[in-house]
Amino acid sequence: MKNLMIFGLFVIALVFVQFAQAQTVDEVIDKYIAALGGKDKLATLTSVHLDGVSVVNGNEITNATTKVQDKLFRNDLNFGMGTSVTIITPEKGWRSNPRNGGAFEPMTDEVLKASLYQMDCAGPLVNYAAKGHRVELIGKDTADGIECYKIKLTTKGGKEINYWLDSKTYLIHQSSQKGGFGGGRGADMELVTLFKDYKAVDGIQFAFTTELKGGGFGGGTMSYEKIEINKPVDNKLYKPE
Repeated sequence: MKNLMIFGLFVIALVFVQFAQAQTVDEVIDKYIAALGGKDKLATLTSVHLDGVSVVNGNEITNATTKVQDKLFRNDLNFGMGTSVTIITPEKGWRSNPRNGGAFEPMTDEVLKASLYQMDCAGPLVNYAAKGHRVELIGKDTADGIECYKIKLTTKGGKEINYWLDSKTYLIHQSSQKGGFGGGRGADMELVTLFKDYKAVDGIQFAFTTELKGGGFGGGTMSYEKIEINKPVDNKLYKPE
């Protein structure tokens, strides 16, 4: 009987610890949402468009990314000698192959499922539970010399992403994920992204500089010259062309 009581107390203590941790991760994410601009403001996001440019090994790369909430993610990369386009919609996804004259190739169902979170304009941490994602607070960690809260997110589609939230600003300082640059290529490659130069766009914070490391990309810094929200999106962007 005594052993049973001890076991029961242990189970209660374990549940309490797990509940306390769940409260803690939600508190951190709530502060992140407030830092971005607030829950109500983020709920107004219907589309996001980003235009960026970077120089890698002396070559200029232009980047145009368009998101329509739960309907579209499109990324157009132009690296001078060719282009690479990724398109994600709820039902289908495509990726152009510059080695094949830029012809579009359909994504497998598995890759598409893992990529659907990219259509989220506010990001998967915002209202994560309602979206079917899971989160875990790993604890405090240092990233690039900055003290951060490290959060592991597993999307509804099974994609694992680590986020480092600055312990002072609560904005994302760094993220990492496997899968290589652009999604499905290089399943064992890790892509690390640093987020810098946050500025408000219509009351919502965006990083105007991102630094990429690994993921088969080789590294580089992307500076966004223009970020627009809630603008009309041309229907042709949904098509593999």
